[in-house]
Formats: sequence, structure tokens, C-alpha cells
Amino acid sequence: MAAVESESALREAVTLHRAGRLAAAEPRYLAILSGEPQHFDALHLLGVVRQQQGRDADAVELIDRALALRPDDAAALSNRGRSLRALGRAHEALASCERALRLKPEFADAHNNRGLALAALKRPAEALKSYEAALSHDPAHLDALNNRGIALFEANRLDEALAAFDRALAVRPDHAHAHWNRAQVLLLSGDLARGWPEHEWRLVSNPGLARTFDKPLWRGDAPLAGKTILLHAEQGLGDSIQFCRYAPMAAARGARIVLEVQRPLVDLMRALDGPMEVIARGDALPDFDLHCPLLSLPLAFGTALATIPAHTPYLGAPMVDWGARLGTMRPRIGLVWSGNPGHKRDAARSIPFFALMPLFELDATFVSLQKDVRASDAAILEQSGKVIDLGGSLASFADTATLIASLDLIISVDTSVAHLAGALGKPLWLLLPQVPDWRWLMGRDDSPWYPTARLFRHDGTRGWGGVIARVRDALKQMIGR
Repeated sequence: MAAVESESALREAVTLHRAGRLAAAEPRYLAILSGEPQHFDALHLLGVVRQQQGRDADAVELIDRALALRPDDAAALSNRGRSLRALGRAHEALASCERALRLKPEFADAHNNRGLALAALKRPAEALKSYEAALSHDPAHLDALNNRGIALFEANRLDEALAAFDRALAVRPDHAHAHWNRAQVLLLSGDLARGWPEHEWRLVSNPGLARTFDKPLWRGDAPLAGKTILLHAEQGLGDSIQFCRYAPMAAARGARIVLEVQRPLVDLMRALDGPMEVIARGDALPDFDLHCPLLSLPLAFGTALATIPAHTPYLGAPMVDWGARLGTMRPRIGLVWSGNPGHKRDAARSIPFFALMPLFELDATFVSLQKDVRASDAAILEQSGKVIDLGGSLASFADTATLIASLDLIISVDTSVAHLAGALGKPLWLLLPQVPDWRWLMGRDDSPWYPTARLFRHDGTRGWGGVIARVRDALKQMIGR
């Protein structure tokens, strides 16, 4: 391709790229590279396309090829850092961004990407300073505004976080991630009236959650009498357990309910009241007139703190005699100390098994409800000799429910099993990080969602020792009674 032609093709590709038309820009970059494999801009910008597509390994490979041609290009070094961070290579990401900043100290993108790397390295105060440095050079930098808000949120500076997201939305009113993050602050603060509408932006900020049907979306704006409504799960198992409580409320308005949930929950959900067909996600759908995601039901029903449908139990479990495996010592206490390691907030919510050891000095029967025990915990669990491990016997959530029904108390981190215990009306002691998921609110030791729950919050000090000490004291009192 002649130089004039390649530059014309590059301008066309960049125009499409800036317009967000990645699928149209990509083949144009590839066409340039087919004629000029060493074309720096085409290599670099195709790498950025791959990054925006979530193909970060490809992005790094392409940007590295570009940097071999022009090692001191600050933009390429910054973008390389962003993809390295996404690949979990945060130390390399930080080095790449800092090299970019040595070349171009006023480069806002590099400051922002450096902040992301620092956040991944658990250096939040430095990350916040990097975002603020980005904004000092570009006050309207959307990513830096949003990331600064996230950093403030995680530092429990909620009013400042809300102001940061508001600043981002002043720059771009349709910025889906800023709306979604703003929802987290509002809901965590108990401002449900403003929080639920913002919460709907999750379906835009994470398009994989949205479902496309040829039937209307119901948000409480149409009568349900005589209609069939599809209520469908969209996120985690705990979300489905928490919000399935709204299905009987929809049925009480005269609707026939089709409840579509994750397959492991199907048997459990059949205990819900009302005319209801429970099916597994992926199975053929029956005919329906309206649909609503489960997490949109609080908005549809206009839920306020005072009107949360908190009656429990709303799920049940068949009676199964676990006594032979549990022994005679009471109380019987179920334990869950870690969740799905792939969860974005797992590092904040999960705790190592050894942190629970002070509890085992007390006279009680401790039972592991942990379905998957991490390798780092397995040996300590076995060696402790203090916990009956029944996780391998739990083939479904219905099995877990029958075991919970045989226990006196559940002590859990923020996982689906905690929601299950709450939905079954069992005493639940929930171990929470300093800034928990929005549903647990702030500054209270009870939950309006689960009346039998008692919340034990991390105070921000290092480690979980203080939380476990308070749980141990409470448990000692309980056993004494």
C-alpha cells in the first residue's frame, strides 16, 4: 500500500475508531498492516481496539510490536500498561505507565492507568493521587473521574465519591459506569428512592446482563392481573435468593409467574408461594406477556427501607436428619469463610480459614458449609480437627438448605449461603468488610432484608482478628445462655 493510501486508510480507521465503531475500524487497521507490517500507528491502534474488545493478551502483543519500532511512545506505553493490569500483571503495568510519565509527565491517560495498576497492587492512597494527577492535567477526563469516585468509595468517603460520579455525569450524562457506581453509593447510604433508578444502569454498563425479548419490560407500570410475567435471574446465586421474595408479591397482583433461575436453585425456588412455574436458565421458555429482571423488582414495587418485604422464611427445606453426622453437642454452627474467587470483590469479603481458629476454643459443633475449599485452606481445615466438613455432601442448594435447617446458627462471609440462611429465617452472623456490598447498608448491625441477621463489620484495621474476636465474645455469651 502506497504511503498516501495508507495514511488515508489510517484516517478513515481512526475516525471509525473514535466513533466507537470497533468492528468497522478493525479490518481497516488490518488492511494497512497487510501491506505495511511495520506500520506503528496501525499496530498500536489495533492493539487499542483489541483492548476495548477485552482481548488484552492480543493488545499487549500488538503494542509490543509497535514499541519495538518506537520504544519511547508514551501513549503506547500507557495503553500497554492498561492491558497488562487487566491481565493481572500489575507490577509490569505500573512500570510501563511510569515510563510513559517520565517521557510525558502531563499525560493524563498515563496517570489514570498508573492509578489502575496501583489499585490492583492494593495501594489505594497512591492510586487516588494518580487519578487526581490525571484530573489536574485534564479536569474532564472521564475515566479518571469515575476511577477517583471508585477509590473514594472504597476508602469509605461516600459523599466525596458521590460528588466524583456527579462530576463525571456532568461531563457525559449518559456515562453508564458512573451511573452504576453512583447507584452503589446511594443504595449503600440507604437512599433507595434515588438508588433504584440509577441501579437500572447496570444493564447498560454490563450489556451481558441485559436480555432481549419481544415482550414488554415490566417496571411496575402496568397491571399484572391475568398476565404471565417472566421473572429472570441475571447475576449471582445470592442475588436470586434475595430477590425471589418479590415473585409471590407479583403473584398476589393476579399474575401467573414464570421464574427463571440458575439451575442449582430450581428445586429450592419451588418452595415459593403463588402460582409459579420455576425453570432453569437455558431451558425453553413458555409463553409470557411481560418480563422483569429480578434485580429490577425493588424498583417496580417502589421499595423503601420501611417497605422492604422482610418476612422470613420465604424459602423452605424438606426435613432431612443430619443428626448422625452432626453429633449431639449444641449449638451446631455452620461456617462459610470464602466465596467465589472470581468475584470482583472477593479479596475484600473472603477470609482465610485460620482466622476462624479462636472460635474453636469454645464448646460447640462447627460444620463447614463450604462447597469448594481453597488449597490454601484445605490442609489447615483437615489438621484443625475442629470442623465437620460436609461441603462434599452438598450436591445442590436444596441439600444445603436441609443442612442449614439442622443447625442453630450460620456464621458466614457475604456469599450465597448467607442469603440462603437469611431466606430460611435461620440466625445468621454475617462478617462484612468495612465497605460492604450495597445491600448491607452502613452503620448498623442488623439488616432490613433479613430480620434474623446480625452484622459484624470490619473496622478498617489490618486483618480480620478484631471481627473474629467480637464474634467469639458473642458466641461465648450465646453458649453461656
